[in-house]
Amino acid sequence: MKNVTENTSKYIFLKGLLITFILFMGVIYQPSQVYAERIYLDITAPEARKIKIAVPSFVNKGDVGQKQSFGRNLADTLAEAFKFQGVISIIPSQSYQGSQTANWQNLDADYVVLGGYIVGENSLKFEIRLLDVSGNEVILGKSYKGSTKQKDQMLFKFCDIAMKELTGIEGIASSRIAFVSYEHNSKDIFITDILGGKIRQVTRHNNLTVSPRFTPDGNFLSYSSYHSGSQILYITDLRQSKITKVLSGRKGMNLAPAWAPDGKSCILTLSINGSPDLYRIDRQGNMMEQLTQKSGINVSPTFSNDGKYIAFVSDRSGNPQIYLMDLKTKNQKRLTFDGSENAEPNWSPVENKIVYSSLRDGVYQIYTLNPFSHDPAQQVTKDPSRHESPVWSPNGKQIMFSKRNGKRQQIYAIMPNGTYQRPVFSFPGSQSSPRWAK
Repeated sequence: MKNVTENTSKYIFLKGLLITFILFMGVIYQPSQVYAERIYLDITAPEARKIKIAVPSFVNKGDVGQKQSFGRNLADTLAEAFKFQGVISIIPSQSYQGSQTANWQNLDADYVVLGGYIVGENSLKFEIRLLDVSGNEVILGKSYKGSTKQKDQMLFKFCDIAMKELTGIEGIASSRIAFVSYEHNSKDIFITDILGGKIRQVTRHNNLTVSPRFTPDGNFLSYSSYHSGSQILYITDLRQSKITKVLSGRKGMNLAPAWAPDGKSCILTLSINGSPDLYRIDRQGNMMEQLTQKSGINVSPTFSNDGKYIAFVSDRSGNPQIYLMDLKTKNQKRLTFDGSENAEPNWSPVENKIVYSSLRDGVYQIYTLNPFSHDPAQQVTKDPSRHESPVWSPNGKQIMFSKRNGKRQQIYAIMPNGTYQRPVFSFPGSQSSPRWAK
């Protein structure tokens, strides 16, 4: 995080000793034994109970005469970031008037976040601690310093580290979402944070722009645009906002690349020989190899997390179905047989599991499958809306997709077991084709 400083240390606790909290104590200690004995919540279990967390108002430790509404806003933002993780239940602040001195056991809280802040002339400092109520222990403490514009970044960073402390898996509060937004007869690409609070427009072609794809490091975004009259694949460095380069401008299709885990090459659909086939090109756009050859329409590649396989869509059997390719041997096999159409596969970044859209009884639903197992595919969504373009979260614990209700599309997220389906944000127009990056 640019221009944001973070400090961490550990408290030494004696078992059963009453802990005294001092919000701006500079050092926090924790015994290694606590880490060894900690049992993480299994957030993949369908019956898992959500962790109950209270996030009282942050205390202003600087100008005590300053309005305390800022401290409440900070707490609310952090609470929303925790709630977004899908395994956290936030105790309403009204039940304890936002105070940091409530009886947390009576409120049935598992954990409490205690925060303080100081606003400088051009800076903002946080001290945030995570309290285990049952053990009466501070299990995590962080200090952050940055500009006031970076307040959400600092809060999201704490949320992600706290999730790692609670579940063993880093959170996704600091992740970014790219999507296509349609409004006023044009489609452009935008990027936002998980709460939709900080939005950035990436393209301004005022034309048809499709298929955003992050590089693995999240620093670059590729997309296809028709604004020059034909479909051209571009790549832009997200760390700046002026220069966009052509990655592939070959005749015909230049569509939807899947970036290799090392970020040095990508596989995309080209139709330079008439048939839409899969090709690998390097980071400079140079041709490396052709992977499919005149075997129907081949699109939507996605890499396994080890880079040895891809899943992709082909209509070689009549209707779009998902296939698996070993990139070393080029051997291919069909993965999906149920459903009249199966498309838009996305490989989990942490395990061998593919999420995809499947047409069942006239409705597109979200399914997951293990490409190396004979186990049946698992249905994720079941409502009668149209569910498309599913992608995994960076930690592999949630799925994002576009959902069509009537003529409008919105971005939704859901847990892989089908729970906690909700719209991620609400912007004017329609949004589709989400992509998720750290």
